[in-house]
Amino acid sequence: MQTANMAPLTQPKTRIYFLDKGASHGTDGHLKGHIASCNPDGSDMKYIVENIGSAPDGITIDVENEHIYYTNMATLATDSGFISRVDMDGQNNIVIVPQGVTWTPKQIVLELSQPNKKMYWCDREGMRVFRANLDGSDIEILVKNGEGDKDRADATNWCVGISVDQKRGLFYWTQKGPSKGNKGRLFCAGLSMPDGETAENRSDKKLLLDKLPEPIDIDLDIENNVLYYTDRGDPPFGNTINKVDLNTAGEHKKEVLVRKLHEAIGLTLDIRAQKMYFTDLNGSAYSANMDGSDEKVILPDDGDLTGIVCVYH
Repeated sequence: MQTANMAPLTQPKTRIYFLDKGASHGTDGHLKGHIASCNPDGSDMKYIVENIGSAPDGITIDVENEHIYYTNMATLATDSGFISRVDMDGQNNIVIVPQGVTWTPKQIVLELSQPNKKMYWCDREGMRVFRANLDGSDIEILVKNGEGDKDRADATNWCVGISVDQKRGLFYWTQKGPSKGNKGRLFCAGLSMPDGETAENRSDKKLLLDKLPEPIDIDLDIENNVLYYTDRGDPPFGNTINKVDLNTAGEHKKEVLVRKLHEAIGLTLDIRAQKMYFTDLNGSAYSANMDGSDEKVILPDDGDLTGIVCVYH
């Protein structure tokens, strides 16, 4: 019990971390992406890693071990993507999943609640969903939609956003489809592969929503079993933030929470504060309540923003 002579307990504070792929920086033709962080209102901007020199897209954080994980799309349309880990102070930036493993790694998430901690990510042109240990070892393919250039040319095979519900033993992912094509889909499957099945033919793969404009990143309110996602397609249902109540029986329906974004991409939930933070490729970062109200621009025109994550520390 706290007394007058005891120092007040320090409550963890929310901090936002985000990626800028750097397409608007410099004039020498090279991307100069960076990792940055700020307070939830956009104040106290700090650059963690500058001049990454590739196309960073997805970001997640292991606060306990003070590690930032981020994906790099690298050179598009080539098997050159990779995943890196860096300390939260910007030191020890290392590649943990090298080129030649994942074509175009996109959103990445960590599952830290189990002793055997894992990272999960989607591979767009690779048409796969992956899982691996936090050091990049023991790589598994959980979903594989095709192989070769012919399959790769079909954007309905492209996996982009991902989230994991360890409580219910499920993971969710988006397949974006062609740009503004209204062929995007949302799927789920079990964290354990069905006996005798493979990433190509698993029978537990379930379609939750289809004919979406262009769904991108995902986050989950696990306690309430509600999924949130960004959509980059055309208005009125694209360039939006949406939610799907996964508790409903039968056909799932989406609810549009925020509209009129500019190439919506990254999304993260602050469940404790009932806030969500999201980005668009036009270079802005936003906050809103989880019902979509009180939308605010917290970083206006700050570059070419992609992944975003909020943490408490």
